[in-house]
Amino acid sequence: MPSRIDVLMIDDSITDLRLLLELMTLRDLRFSVARDGEQGYRQAVVLDPGLILLDIHMTGTDGFTVCRRLKANASTAEIPVIFLTAATDLATRLEGFRVGGVDYITKPFSETEVLARVGVHLGLAARRMNEHPGRSGTGEGIRPLTTPDEVLVVAAQRILRESISAPPSLEELASRVGSNRRRLGEAFQAFCGQTVFGWLREERFRRAHQMLCETTVPVSTISDALGYSTPANFSKAFRERHGLTPSEIREGAISPPPPP
Repeated sequence: MPSRIDVLMIDDSITDLRLLLELMTLRDLRFSVARDGEQGYRQAVVLDPGLILLDIHMTGTDGFTVCRRLKANASTAEIPVIFLTAATDLATRLEGFRVGGVDYITKPFSETEVLARVGVHLGLAARRMNEHPGRSGTGEGIRPLTTPDEVLVVAAQRILRESISAPPSLEELASRVGSNRRRLGEAFQAFCGQTVFGWLREERFRRAHQMLCETTVPVSTISDALGYSTPANFSKAFRERHGLTPSEIREGAISPPPPP
């Protein structure tokens, strides 16, 4: 594997990249550059950078999609990601943190802010590596690299779990993980043995089972939280799946099934 670099910069703006390159050179940091999201993701997997500076709004695969895939891949999940954006609205910032970013740098850049934030997060990353040396780099203890299709499945599963009451369409889900509906469907069949929404159905049953056994939350609330149109529809589907009603499961406190 190539020597580990300090910073991977992923941005489709030549102007912004030129400024970042100057700053990294001033700081005497080892760096690499990618001009689009797909190339940036591949370089992150190969180069194992200490930190990633990731533009949000890029042509093709955007920064949020790249970050979802990075966090779903066991080999890149712990690399800190700082988002670069001209957006200042709260919704954009919250979405960035939700998909796994650790910080934001707002465009146009302040040189001192860029250097300060990069220095802080590189220092934190180095400290984590020293405390857990088997988590990154080469040698014993490195986790096996997951396949591209497995990364898509894990990233999609995270989105579905987070939006379980109102999941996106298959088309939107595939877009949010940087894929298409056919490839995503085939990946779920290969790794889960079922369709995307077949997996979601089982995940809803698993979560419902857990909530019934471990909490006193009303059945109607569980039904709403999991996206069923009515408690009656939830109870009917649950009984068809488990042979018992939600109330009977709760009364018997039967152990929930394993995750799908």
